[in-house]
Amino acid sequence: MENLQRLTQFVLQCAKGQGFDERKLHAIELATEEALVNIFRYAYPESGAGDVEVSCKMDNESKFIMEFADAGIPFEIDSIAEPDLDASLSERKVGGLGFFLIRKMVDDVQYRREGKMNFLTLTVRK
Repeated sequence: MENLQRLTQFVLQCAKGQGFDERKLHAIELATEEALVNIFRYAYPESGAGDVEVSCKMDNESKFIMEFADAGIPFEIDSIAEPDLDASLSERKVGGLGFFLIRKMVDDVQYRREGKMNFLTLTVRK
């Protein structure tokens, strides 16, 4: 968690260099922060520590692509249920909004497992 701000700022600086407006920059920042917090909390539950690699680039179709790679436990992205936003606050379970927010902030979310590595890819169209 001590690297959250540094990694988020890295992605944000990459996005700023591509000329995104403030609204898109805010969405990129929020999605990046949520993705990293989820990795920090869930990829390495036993040790509480592990590595994460962050990269970002603009492709030739004007898509900003952020990739987060870690060697933590496999992530079952399809098992994440949509939160019940109509339920009263007392009926809602704690947590569960991170990926809901990510999906609202970016245009595409992809996950894959290659060997012992998790890859989460977030894409934002310019």
